[in-house]
Amino acid sequence: MIVSNCMNAMGGMSSAELSVGLNQLKREHPPLLAQLEGLYQLTQQIEQGLGVEEKFAVLKAKVSQFKDELDPHSEREEGVLFPMMGVYIGTTSGPIAVMEYEHDQAKGQIGTFLEKAESSNLTTKEMQKLSELIKNAYFILAEHFSKEENILFPMAERMLTDEEKQVLYRKIQEIK
Repeated sequence: MIVSNCMNAMGGMSSAELSVGLNQLKREHPPLLAQLEGLYQLTQQIEQGLGVEEKFAVLKAKVSQFKDELDPHSEREEGVLFPMMGVYIGTTSGPIAVMEYEHDQAKGQIGTFLEKAESSNLTTKEMQKLSELIKNAYFILAEHFSKEENILFPMAERMLTDEEKQVLYRKIQEIK
């Protein structure tokens, strides 16, 4: 409870106080985070050498599925929310630049993993090394989601006009 109050003091808001579009973006985080937790657990098992080949095959499939669900969420933020906020605070430095950088970092780790994981003759050591990319993506995105929920979304709520919030909601609905 103290953490929640601290976040409110730092400008955080409960989801009930966010507009419908921002609330939707926030509600998309828990299922993505739950998938990330599962990916992270698999990377831990692979790292420990527990059924590496089997776990790696599962990891590869689950990472692909995760990417399919992450991509539209990222597009809603990068293609709609970030440019709308950028009008007020710019996009080349500051919060939007940081958010886009983190998106790029996480998606880069995932993309590299999926590309290299296609090789059919990976050694156990190579599988373990590749799984580290997903572990890195997990840490990046877990912190990233927290920043969005506690800083960026409340900032957008205060910054955007009611009309802009309606436009945000309408445009994010178009991204499937």
